[in-house]
Amino acid sequence: MNYLPAELLEKCQQFITIDAHTEGEPLRIIISGYPEIKGETILEMRQYVTRHLDRYRTLLMHEPRGHADMYGALITRPVTPGADFGVLFLHNEGYSSMCGHGILALVKVACEMGAISLGVESKLIKIDAPAGLITAKAIRDSQGKIHVSFLNVSSWAESLACTVMVDGFGSVNYDIGFGGAYYAYVDADAHGISCGQENVAQLIDMGRRIKQAVMAAHPLVHPIEEDLSFLYGTIFTSKKVTDKQAHSRHVCIFADGEVDRSPTGTGVAGRIALLYAKGEVELNQELMIESIVDGRMIVSATVENEYFGKRAVIPQVSGRSYITGRHQFIIDPDDQFQNGFMLR
Repeated sequence: MNYLPAELLEKCQQFITIDAHTEGEPLRIIISGYPEIKGETILEMRQYVTRHLDRYRTLLMHEPRGHADMYGALITRPVTPGADFGVLFLHNEGYSSMCGHGILALVKVACEMGAISLGVESKLIKIDAPAGLITAKAIRDSQGKIHVSFLNVSSWAESLACTVMVDGFGSVNYDIGFGGAYYAYVDADAHGISCGQENVAQLIDMGRRIKQAVMAAHPLVHPIEEDLSFLYGTIFTSKKVTDKQAHSRHVCIFADGEVDRSPTGTGVAGRIALLYAKGEVELNQELMIESIVDGRMIVSATVENEYFGKRAVIPQVSGRSYITGRHQFIIDPDDQFQNGFMLR
């Protein structure tokens, strides 16, 4: 049943989304409303939406239809032989190169809604993302519950034991890891920074300051893709955990001060690469990483590989995702806020 009057729908642009979350981090999956997205590769598609369709990102991610910490996924046609579909990831500032919580939620939602047929056998789903081809696995257990994991792109330790001066704070030690995106990893405990929910304001402030300082002092060059050569965020790590089985806690501050409610799929991938490079984990050793809201992801380094001169690993990541609702958004042509705004 459509609860909106026909005369209103006739004059308004419409978008249909399925909303979900992975370990507390939202994902708005856009299933209709976008114009045709041009491009022969996913990176070309990302460039096209950035240049020509960015108002759709802001109206669906920003207020009054979204919020400063909203995250989105736009389904595209596949571009790699054997891929099932492609995806572009959206947030408050722009478009990310890869999103682990998004992959987990996309596959879970697709299985729940029947877009991916899932029987008693596990199924592999191949997804074109800007960072590369992602292989996810879905399986239905004996109770009928669906579990999803994915093998990430090659991930590596870019730089270890670096130091930068941060305005208003002082010297900060950090590592840089790549797990589909580049992050600066900072030991929060060593710098006296709490990773608890009550300290979210300082985490956002410090995360922004550290990101800007590292960007200025430490230019990044991806081995093959110029579009991936940027620092996506700051990840604070802490040994002060809620779950005794957890290895550590992550708080990721990315884009324009967004706080990831999950441990960050690409972030745990980069972290396992860093730990492997330091000799602190072995291949196939599973770690539980928890988040600022006590969500958790399981990550392991499955194999070591060489990626254009980088000593890399292929991380496997899993987490829990759930559908939270279905939205029918309308854009009234007289709405003064149809492009969205962000108040923070």
